[in-house]
Amino acid sequence: MDGYGILLGIVGLIAGFLVAFWLKGRIVSQKVKAAEKEAAGIIEESKHKADTLLKEAEVGTKETLFRMKSDFDNEAKETRAELKKRETRLVQKEETLDRKLEQVEQRDQEFTRRERLVQKREQKIEARELECDTLLEEQKRQLEKICGLTSEQAKDLLIRAMENEARFEAAKLVKKIENETKELADKKAKKILATAIQRYAADFVAERTVSVVPLPNDEMKGRIIGREGRNIRALEAATGIDLIIDDTPEAVILSGFNPVRREVARLSLLRLISDGRIHPARIEDVVKKVGLEVDQTIKEAGEQAAFDLGVHGLHAELVRYIGRLKYRTSYSQNVLQHSLEVGFLTGIMASELGLNMKLARRMGLLHDIGKAIDHEVEGPHAVIGSKLAKKYGENSKVVHAIASHHEDVPPNSVYAFLVQAADGLSGARPGARKELLENYVKRLEDLEKIANEFKGVANTYAIQAGRELRVIVESDKVTDDEAFLLSKDIARKIEESLNFPGQIKVTVIRETRAVELANSN
Repeated sequence: MDGYGILLGIVGLIAGFLVAFWLKGRIVSQKVKAAEKEAAGIIEESKHKADTLLKEAEVGTKETLFRMKSDFDNEAKETRAELKKRETRLVQKEETLDRKLEQVEQRDQEFTRRERLVQKREQKIEARELECDTLLEEQKRQLEKICGLTSEQAKDLLIRAMENEARFEAAKLVKKIENETKELADKKAKKILATAIQRYAADFVAERTVSVVPLPNDEMKGRIIGREGRNIRALEAATGIDLIIDDTPEAVILSGFNPVRREVARLSLLRLISDGRIHPARIEDVVKKVGLEVDQTIKEAGEQAAFDLGVHGLHAELVRYIGRLKYRTSYSQNVLQHSLEVGFLTGIMASELGLNMKLARRMGLLHDIGKAIDHEVEGPHAVIGSKLAKKYGENSKVVHAIASHHEDVPPNSVYAFLVQAADGLSGARPGARKELLENYVKRLEDLEKIANEFKGVANTYAIQAGRELRVIVESDKVTDDEAFLLSKDIARKIEESLNFPGQIKVTVIRETRAVELANSN
């Protein structure tokens, strides 16, 4: 029973396993079928999509091919048109070349023909030259036989005759140039003088017409100007001098042609700055007091000058005018001091000649009296001074000496010449009329710079205080004749570019040196 039961159990297990296996197989079979069915659907769908894509690709390909064909056709059409144009141009060029070739051939033929003609003419010319040489030799022999002179002697005679003729023509030309120069000299001299005056005025007007008043600080400028400019207007009205207040640090510039008024304005401004009280009423009071003080100073300076020279009997107004010269300068030389020097020199020369020394000193002291008012009256200071002296009772000799010391009037006495000489001596005294060092150095530099601008110049040296310019030129670049012309060109350029008194000598030096060394054995 037990064995049978086990057997039944085993059979049951086997039967259960088989049933389970069958069920599992059936399920798997169903899944496989379902998967196959799904796969078949996917495949079908894929085939459909593939067909669609294939059709789209075919359409796109056809369109691309059509477009490419169209582009190709257009390009081919354009290429054919371009080729046709080029062919047409080539045909035209060929025709042109053919015509030019024909022309060249014609010219070649013409050239060949002309060449033959030239050769024939050359042969004829050579033959005629030979004939002419023979005739010339024959004529030369005949002339030598007739004249009794050789050809060399005849040449010498001809050369001498030409030299004499050239000298005669040169002399006539020189005389003509001299006459023309004399005629033009006066005009040119006036032109040069006018130019020099203009240049001098441009360079030195500031020096001769302005004074500078130092300030303790820049704040003082505002006080000088005052509220709404009342103080500066009061100063200008009281003194007659222009006040220039600009960016110049700690300084006020006074500008005016009247040196006495300018001095009054300077002293007044200094006193106002020192006092600190600056207002219109105070300004008028200070200017009035300073004016009286300056007048007294002028009077004392004139009296002292007359006393130093021993000149007596001068009119009081002349003494005041002499004192006013204290505030005038000429070429940076004080005019009052210059007048004293001229008075002493004139007196010394008159004494040596046995003339009236006191009269000569009087002329020398008064010779520049016109400069005291030449800014107020039109005309040369010599003429103004002579009129002033005549007005205040000076004798005719003194009046004439004053008028003629610059030859505005021709001198007619020994005293007049003595005043001229003394005036020149005082002005030419070393240190009397100072030239600023900067201006002097600049003038020398400008001289050398002008010469260095010319081609072929190696070195330049300004010597003799700028009165001579020596120019060293390169001998391989400048010939002797060119050196002569170069000196004239440099001199002309200096005249056009610089303002200078007197003359400047331009010396161009050209030197060729040959150096060789002798060595000992």
